[in-house]
Amino acid sequence: MLEKAFATTGGSICYWVSPQASDSFQLVFLPGLTADHRLFDKQIEHFARRASCLVWDPPSHGLSRPFALNWSMDDLARMLHGILQREGFDRPVLIGQSMGGYVSQAYIDLHPGEVAGFISIDSCPLQRSYYSALELWALKHTRGIYASIPWKLLLDIGSNGVAVSEYGRALMRDMMVSYEKHEYVDLAAWGYRVLAEAVEKNRPYSLDCPTLLICGEKDAAGSAKRYNRAWEARSGFPMEWIEAAGHNSNTDAPERINGLIERFLEESIE
Repeated sequence: MLEKAFATTGGSICYWVSPQASDSFQLVFLPGLTADHRLFDKQIEHFARRASCLVWDPPSHGLSRPFALNWSMDDLARMLHGILQREGFDRPVLIGQSMGGYVSQAYIDLHPGEVAGFISIDSCPLQRSYYSALELWALKHTRGIYASIPWKLLLDIGSNGVAVSEYGRALMRDMMVSYEKHEYVDLAAWGYRVLAEAVEKNRPYSLDCPTLLICGEKDAAGSAKRYNRAWEARSGFPMEWIEAAGHNSNTDAPERINGLIERFLEESIE
């Protein structure tokens, strides 16, 4: 994977891309809030030699710092679009974990007809009808809660709460400790606000491409499991529940996730 940078007015975005083959799938891996490209190490290791792969540190995450905390969900989608255009990813399969899944939905909404497929890993729908007013209010008022928790305890909660495997928990802790506490709190609070504001736009967020929903059976992040059950029931999209996996199910059950991605590519992507 070749490390590259994409300059924007808010800062520079760091991303990694594998050499492209003209007839290969174009896989774009999008990590969740406060995570970075390392979240998909097991997927990159598996797919980088058989497909064109790209993974980023989202703005204000990982090596994409310093970066102004003033972006919206649409901004993230547009910046990603700029990167994919630069790299010649004209029919990408977007594979988004949590926040990465929201960015994917905004991308598809802003750029209809351009995405070959979408895989949601422990993410949720962006349509307004899934959320109560109280839930959206709570998403916009998380900073005080995060700030009140001692950093050591926050590290324990953050790493143990998103994964059940030793590998997944250790990886999340490593990603978390790359931030100072105030930086982590600011980023988490901003990301939740951005999510709420994207939902409140009340746009269709229609998915015009083959879609696969994936969620860990032990996902304890918010109401992710409830949202995914409703998403499956309303949309009819295929749903895969991952046994013994938490919110970062691709780190808890990488072989299972990799197999599902392979099957999706073989059966759903032209």
